[in-house]
Amino acid sequence: MVATVETGSLTGVDAVGVTVEVSEARGLPRLEIIGLPEAALRESCVRVTAALANSHYTLPERHFIVNLAPADLRKSGASFDLAIAIALLATCGMCAPTLLPDTLLIGELSLDGRVRSVRGVLAHLRSARARGLRNAIVPEADGAWAALVSGLDVRAAGHLREVVAFLEGLEPLPRARMQDAPDQLPRTFDDLRDVCGQDAAKRALEVAAAGGHNVLMVGPPGAGKTMLARRLPGLLPEPSSEEALEIATIASVGGVGHPLQGITRPFRAPHHSCSEAALVGGGSPVRPGEVTLAHGGVLFLDELPEFNRSAIEGLRPTMESGVAMIVRTRERVMMPARPLVIAAMNPCPCGYAGDKKRMCRCTFEQAQRYLGRLSGPMIDRFDIHLQLPPVAVDALENDARGDPSELVRARVCAARSCMLERRLGSGPRRTRALAKQLAPNARRLLLQSLEMLGLSLRAYSKILRVARTIADLEGSDGIAGSHVAEAIQYRLLDRNPQAPATPIVRGGLVSM
Repeated sequence: MVATVETGSLTGVDAVGVTVEVSEARGLPRLEIIGLPEAALRESCVRVTAALANSHYTLPERHFIVNLAPADLRKSGASFDLAIAIALLATCGMCAPTLLPDTLLIGELSLDGRVRSVRGVLAHLRSARARGLRNAIVPEADGAWAALVSGLDVRAAGHLREVVAFLEGLEPLPRARMQDAPDQLPRTFDDLRDVCGQDAAKRALEVAAAGGHNVLMVGPPGAGKTMLARRLPGLLPEPSSEEALEIATIASVGGVGHPLQGITRPFRAPHHSCSEAALVGGGSPVRPGEVTLAHGGVLFLDELPEFNRSAIEGLRPTMESGVAMIVRTRERVMMPARPLVIAAMNPCPCGYAGDKKRMCRCTFEQAQRYLGRLSGPMIDRFDIHLQLPPVAVDALENDARGDPSELVRARVCAARSCMLERRLGSGPRRTRALAKQLAPNARRLLLQSLEMLGLSLRAYSKILRVARTIADLEGSDGIAGSHVAEAIQYRLLDRNPQAPATPIVRGGLVSM
């Protein structure tokens, strides 16, 4: 008799359907797994055998072959244990196979038969729903994650014997549900109002949140770069139901967060010593990197020039496409990666270049070498370049703190609603559509700035996008000269060094 059980294998942040087939064969008594299993999966033989024995199930002394189909897909992890155990029992006639063709089984087994938590339960359930399965059995510890998926009858099991009893119709299994936990409140972010001074930076963050613009902050130590970055998620709109499920799926695969904390936009701040695989994704099997774990939220890169050059350059195409693509000889994995990237750096190695109160200790060559760690194309990927001055002491004692995050988020949501209604498309089509919305003085200002500041065509597109966002924040249908002037001021690092000061619009006239 051949028994089949449906399960799955993680690839990136998605799950691929895997069918466990078990059959008896002639030979010495043993359990053999085929179908490109990794080391952790080959160890399932020992775990499953011990779990069955300690759950009082005695397998006949025969040669069992476990095939994981499709055979050309490399499988890894311990989430196959429960499916393999049930398939073995069904082969020996110890478990009724009635529900097995329509049921997904996911879980790791301990030696005493308990069903342990696994990564990526949400990805497995979404894949099962797409494959047409109607039922699923997951570990009891992952029941809160499983409750986020609709369209499946998901049961939560704590022990192997409970699964067998349920499949044979002897005992019910509780449905997966979100546990009530008053002590687990939704995660909140710090208020923007707590930041003293830096009004220009607060304005830039509002523009970035409204238009989804990447930000590069340059300033001395203590200017508030990290403080500002940590308040940016609180300015973003609440995720839609589809976005929340995608964010939760990525968190489930990455093993970060918990659904009881509430589905909020993530904030990731990797250390500058992280590798390219940790930042963009990779490994064997392929796992999501920080840019994917921050999808839909904020990725904060503090001390940007200190990051490994290959890691930063690997992030560059991802910032443009919104997708992290990992290509291997045997597979190609695409993972969503569209966070709002905010980076921070010092103006020089010591951090005090241009400071009027502290003398910079760096030579010209040291400062140029420090700034040269970032390539021009990488700097070009940031829509907003923001220079932060040192914070004066009297700003700390000033009671006027600006608008709270809740009020700023309301303006951001209104601006985003205008963008969604406009639907300008993407790429060159969007750039041409935005150019048609320029007022005559705004067009003259933009063309003069491109010529005099030596900006690239990508900077031209970025200025148009940022100016459109500024206009949306003000409720303007067209793009005025003042909107373009503010957007040009955010192109700080890619100007020609010999260029004059930023143009300013006064009363519709351009002045340099």
